[in-house]
Amino acid sequence: MDDRGGSFVAVRRISQGIERGNQCHSTSAEVVAGSAAWIGRGLSCVCAQRRESDARPSFDLTPAQEESLQRLQSRIDVAYESSILEHQEALRALWHAAFPEEELGGLISEQWKEMGWQGKDPSTDFRGGGFISLENLLFFARNFPKSFQDLLRKREGDRSLWEYPFAVAGVNITFMLIQMLDLEAVKPRTFVGATFLKFLSENESAFDLLYCITFKLMDNQWLAMRASYMDFNAVMKSTRRQMERELLLEDVMRLEDLPSYGLLAR
Repeated sequence: MDDRGGSFVAVRRISQGIERGNQCHSTSAEVVAGSAAWIGRGLSCVCAQRRESDARPSFDLTPAQEESLQRLQSRIDVAYESSILEHQEALRALWHAAFPEEELGGLISEQWKEMGWQGKDPSTDFRGGGFISLENLLFFARNFPKSFQDLLRKREGDRSLWEYPFAVAGVNITFMLIQMLDLEAVKPRTFVGATFLKFLSENESAFDLLYCITFKLMDNQWLAMRASYMDFNAVMKSTRRQMERELLLEDVMRLEDLPSYGLLAR
């Protein structure tokens, strides 16, 4: 997948129920554009056991960090199921937060395209990030409503004629953060992952908050790069690099200290 590899419209995981252990495994992914064309596979290969030739360190966890990681992993493992009442209510709540003045016709409706879903049934797009990607969007809408609405309605900056779809971009951000932080591993193997687990043990909503920061940063990068939908992969890569740099800054003691946190508005 090159930096100009098409509109990164949705990411669907093919491998389900990956066993967390000390063996190397690949996480296969299907990157699907609006035309359902294949763009790339295999976003990463994560190996929990350090080899002599592996330069990545391995970090031991405190009991609090281990417990926090396991709770987050349990959230990540929950697939979105349209038959579950809790999931239906969360989806309705997202619509109400996004369009409080517009009544939703149904969980399957052409109206969902207004939010940036690929079709009239958002559940097909949640396959990439699971239920946690819906929770992330809802957390964003409830805790930073101004920034959420600014991004949803593309209010800020000199926008492209061909913009990224808001909701599906959000699913991609959830997926990217899971990969960046190596959250499906038994314990972190990067300084970025270890730093995040410190924040997570101190703030149960750390992943949701980091999601909001990253979404706003992504849009900021989008505008700075004068990007169009064909550049979405490049923008996501740039966003990931910037977020990794910020997480490793010496004066960042909590997520609110990240420079990009200042981009958010309530």
